[in-house]
Amino acid sequence: MSKFTVVVEQDEDGIYIASVPELPGYHTQAKTLGELNERIKEAIELYLEVKPEK
Repeated sequence: MSKFTVVVEQDEDGIYIASVPELPGYHTQAKTLGELNERIKEAIELYLEVKPEK
């Protein structure tokens, strides 16, 4: 199982933004932390599905 660091911020409009420093370009946003959690998990899962084999 892989572990990733997720950085969560809140913008001036109250929208939550999550990014994954180990995965450049992987970020998402949502109105609630619950929704944000689901979205970032989905983004990481998609990355793991398509990442090139080493």
